[in-house]
Amino acid sequence: MLLKIGCSLRRLAAGLASVLALGVGGTALAEPALWAIKDSDSTIYLFGTVHVLKPDTQWRSAKIDQAFKSSADLTLEIVGADDPAVMQPLVLKYGLDTAHPLSAKIGADQFKRVAEVAQGGGVPPQVLESMRPWLAAVSLSMAPVIKAGYDPRSGVEQVLAKSAKETGKVEAALETPEQQIRFFADLPPQTEADFLRATLEDADEGVDKIDKMVAAWAAGDTAALEAEFVSDMKGKYPELYDLLIVKRNEDWARQLKAKLAGSGVSFVAVGSGHLVGPDSVQAQLAKLGIKAKREE
Repeated sequence: MLLKIGCSLRRLAAGLASVLALGVGGTALAEPALWAIKDSDSTIYLFGTVHVLKPDTQWRSAKIDQAFKSSADLTLEIVGADDPAVMQPLVLKYGLDTAHPLSAKIGADQFKRVAEVAQGGGVPPQVLESMRPWLAAVSLSMAPVIKAGYDPRSGVEQVLAKSAKETGKVEAALETPEQQIRFFADLPPQTEADFLRATLEDADEGVDKIDKMVAAWAAGDTAALEAEFVSDMKGKYPELYDLLIVKRNEDWARQLKAKLAGSGVSFVAVGSGHLVGPDSVQAQLAKLGIKAKREE
């Protein structure tokens, strides 16, 4: 499911994977898409990311590197998602429910499927019993990805954040880790159950689909990304789509408009699913009178 929501929360999931002790694609020859919004004294680059990649994935290009090098700051979705000291208290507060086992919440048949997916990903099913449905969904979505060779430490944000520290760039975030976790934790019960159900559907489609998604990202194929990341979720789970994609894109567009009112060059990196489709960040910016142009 995290893949279908366009990486919007997959960096959080990658961080949670490390906390829970739960890692695409081979070499890419093309380059991911990059956009920019500008006014007379400001440029903000918008870069769509994948939060977990195989270590040998090549995605950097001269254009991306130049945009990053020219920027004074780096803005990510969140900062601290891979820090256990930040994440563990939040998981305990929002992700566990020891008084109400997961199997009792979702029923025996669905829990049987949960157990099958968990075992396939190397996660003991009994570990999931104390989890809320959203946390079980995150855990199940990450386990087969890591087993297939993907690594949160190779994710785009990890690489960019390391480069930012080495070059003295200011690092900022559009949301806090608690905000992102609460996007899950505050879901209505039925929507939270849908989140888990969609994750199980993704598991049925296998890692091959993940490889295809990352290949589309690495090639800058926004049409394929929209089809894989956005269309299916919007059609099957409109409430989840509105909460996790549309409303957040609207908020980010407002933040970017305020940032554009300043001056200088900035680099903003968010999950690729937020930068494709009819409700993308660029579409929300257009509603605010700001045009985003893809860099050629």
